[in-house]
Amino acid sequence: MRIYIKVSPRSSRNLVEKTAEGEYKVKLTAAPVDGEANLMLVKVLAEYFNISKSSLVIIGGKSAKIKIVEIR
Repeated sequence: MRIYIKVSPRSSRNLVEKTAEGEYKVKLTAAPVDGEANLMLVKVLAEYFNISKSSLVIIGGKSAKIKIVEIR
Protein backbone atom coordinates (compact mmCIF):
# COMPACT_ATOMS: atom_id res chain seq x y z
CA MET A 1 0.00 0.00 0.00
CA ARG A 2 1.30 3.46 -0.88
CA ILE A 3 0.44 6.61 1.01
CA TYR A 4 1.24 10.26 0.39
CA ILE A 5 2.69 12.31 3.23
CA LYS A 6 3.05 16.08 3.57
CA VAL A 7 5.81 16.67 6.12
CA SER A 8 6.20 19.74 8.34
CA PRO A 9 9.62 19.56 10.02
CA ARG A 10 10.75 21.59 13.05
CA SER A 11 7.32 21.40 14.64
CA SER A 12 6.69 21.63 18.36
CA ARG A 13 5.53 17.98 18.55
CA ASN A 14 5.18 14.83 16.47
CA LEU A 15 1.67 14.43 15.08
CA VAL A 16 -0.01 12.41 12.30
CA GLU A 17 -3.27 13.69 10.76
CA LYS A 18 -5.24 11.85 8.09
CA THR A 19 -6.37 14.39 5.47
CA ALA A 20 -7.91 12.04 2.87
CA GLU A 21 -7.88 8.39 1.88
CA GLY A 22 -4.20 7.49 1.52
CA GLU A 23 -3.04 11.02 2.36
CA TYR A 24 -1.59 12.23 5.66
CA LYS A 25 -0.04 15.35 7.13
CA VAL A 26 2.79 14.69 9.57
CA LYS A 27 4.39 17.22 11.90
CA LEU A 28 7.89 16.33 13.09
CA THR A 29 10.16 17.83 15.73
CA ALA A 30 13.27 16.85 13.74
CA ALA A 31 15.01 19.24 11.37
CA PRO A 32 15.44 18.29 7.70
CA VAL A 33 19.21 17.91 8.08
CA ASP A 34 21.20 14.77 7.21
CA GLY A 35 18.03 12.68 6.86
CA GLU A 36 16.95 13.21 10.48
CA ALA A 37 13.39 14.12 9.47
CA ASN A 38 13.08 11.01 7.29
CA LEU A 39 14.22 8.77 10.15
CA MET A 40 11.77 10.47 12.51
CA LEU A 41 8.99 10.13 9.90
CA VAL A 42 9.49 6.36 9.68
CA LYS A 43 9.50 6.07 13.47
CA VAL A 44 6.34 8.18 13.91
CA LEU A 45 4.45 6.38 11.13
CA ALA A 46 5.44 2.97 12.52
CA GLU A 47 3.98 3.94 15.89
CA TYR A 48 0.84 5.40 14.27
CA PHE A 49 0.12 2.29 12.17
CA ASN A 50 1.41 -0.07 14.91
CA ILE A 51 3.87 -1.81 12.58
CA SER A 52 7.63 -2.28 12.53
CA LYS A 53 9.90 0.44 11.11
CA SER A 54 11.27 -2.05 8.56
CA SER A 55 7.76 -2.30 7.04
CA LEU A 56 7.95 1.35 5.91
CA VAL A 57 10.02 2.57 2.95
CA ILE A 58 10.20 6.12 1.58
CA ILE A 59 10.10 5.52 -2.17
CA GLY A 60 9.68 9.10 -3.38
CA GLY A 61 10.43 12.62 -2.23
CA LYS A 62 13.32 11.90 0.13
CA SER A 63 14.40 15.55 -0.02
CA ALA A 64 10.93 17.06 -0.57
CA LYS A 65 8.05 17.99 1.73
CA ILE A 66 5.67 15.63 -0.04
CA LYS A 67 6.74 12.00 0.16
CA ILE A 68 5.48 8.67 -1.08
CA VAL A 69 5.75 5.95 1.53
CA GLU A 70 5.17 2.28 0.90
CA ILE A 71 3.83 0.07 3.68
CA ARG A 72 4.88 -3.54 3.17
